[in-house]
Amino acid sequence: MSALAKLTSADLQVATFYQFTALDSLSELRSCLQILGDQHGLRGTLLLADEGINATVSGSADGIAALREHLQNDPRFAALNWKQAAADDVPFQRWKVRIKREIVSFGLADLHPEQRTGIAVAPKDWDALIARDDIVLIDTRNDYEVAVGRFDGAIDPATRKFSDFPQFVEQQLRGRENQPIAMYCTGGIRCEKASAYLLQQGFGEVFQLHGGILNYLAEKPAAESRWQGECFVFDERVAVDHAQRGGRYVLCADCGIPLLLDAGTRCAACVDAVAKNS
Repeated sequence: MSALAKLTSADLQVATFYQFTALDSLSELRSCLQILGDQHGLRGTLLLADEGINATVSGSADGIAALREHLQNDPRFAALNWKQAAADDVPFQRWKVRIKREIVSFGLADLHPEQRTGIAVAPKDWDALIARDDIVLIDTRNDYEVAVGRFDGAIDPATRKFSDFPQFVEQQLRGRENQPIAMYCTGGIRCEKASAYLLQQGFGEVFQLHGGILNYLAEKPAAESRWQGECFVFDERVAVDHAQRGGRYVLCADCGIPLLLDAGTRCAACVDAVAKNS
């Protein structure tokens, strides 16, 4: 049976994981993980940098388990933040292990989330936290992600890329350093850097949703959930529903923003642009 056939079987899984941890010998580690993924028919992207590891991977349950066991046998990855769920279809075309400057691009070299981040809040405690009148709730994701789904009342920083977040802080959060802030993102990794940045900038009380939206959806029953809409993901599923199955969105064929399935293949802006240029 081919690797592709294995990936489309009933035990197809998607795992997302990361850890901020000092790494060296990146080329050697990259080669080892590339071979391991190829051997087990994995698909997805795994990023390595001096600051750690970040990945979204699909494969059979056995293949995913082999990768996890290999990583956890390395003491540098003893504290992996790992989430895993079933999937209906293969969300990636190939297996890629890449070396990058950062495992999530923020653009500031003097941040150390492995040393200090916000207070991690479990999904079971999140709803009570964000219901507090004194909490400033912030969605650290990009504007096109927020448009697909969000927690009610969250501030949308209206960023197009994560490295715009410091500018948002300067423009909209200065003067609120003494207010408690709660933040969330897709899987938790952006909040690690965003909360580290806020603490570095003098904000006194910062909370973050442990494991991000995906962990919240996995832990919180849909009937009790405060999440509204779907969660944008950076793979061929585009967005996932509360059960973390592929949702109702596709990407605009021209600009790549998410669209509802029945909205056509281009967003309104791109349709107008095509009409003006025709």
